[in-house]
Order: sequence, then structure tokens, then C-alpha cells
Amino acid sequence: MAGIKALVGLSFSGAIGLTFLLLGCALEEYGVYWPLFVLFFYVLSPIPIFIARRMTDDSDAASNACRELAYFFTTGIVVSAFGMPLVLARKDVIKLGACGLVMAGNGVIFSTILGFFLVFGRGDDFSWEQW
Repeated sequence: MAGIKALVGLSFSGAIGLTFLLLGCALEEYGVYWPLFVLFFYVLSPIPIFIARRMTDDSDAASNACRELAYFFTTGIVVSAFGMPLVLARKDVIKLGACGLVMAGNGVIFSTILGFFLVFGRGDDFSWEQW
């Protein structure tokens, strides 16, 4: 039952994050859909961690090179997702209000992705591997 509550909470927070992103694009005063390209970063961000967990065993080693490389790539993807709206706002492609809404959406969505890994990544009976 706890897994279902967590799944509902994560889906609710994901919907809020996407609402911020869409508001940053679709409000009449902004009206530019370039910030929707951060959706690619949302899809790409968990992939290195998924690959690293499949490639390595879950030993309690202090450091694992494959996992550390996956964390590095994931960090680069997340920083790029926060940097792209700033670059678009700096070049006057989008307005600063749209940039703020996209940044808020990024924060909520990446917190949701982190929450997914924390809740379903423990390797117990109810893990993300079942999905």
C-alpha cells in the first residue's frame, strides 16, 4: 500500500512540474514553445543510472566507476536542463517570466525523478525493476 501512495504522490508532483513547464510556454504573454525542449532532458536524465544499475552488481563497494560515470552524465543532463532556459532568456528568445516557470518546473520534475529512485530503487519486493 505504501508503494501505491508513493506512486500517486510522484504522479501528482510530476503533473505539477509539467503544468509549470506548459505555463511557461502557453501563457499568452510568453507564447513561445522553445522551452519544451527540456522534455528531452527529463527523458534522458534517468537513463545513465538505469544502465549503470543493470551493468554493475549491487555490492557495497565504496566506489564503483560505472556508477560514478552514470552520476556524472546525469548531473550534466540536469545542469543542461537548468541552463537551457537561462541561455534562451539571455538571448531574448523567451521572457524572464517563462524562464522562471520553466526553472520551477525543472525543480519539481527532477525532484520527482529523484523521489522515484529513492522510493523504488531499494531492490526490495516493490522496486522499479518490476515496472
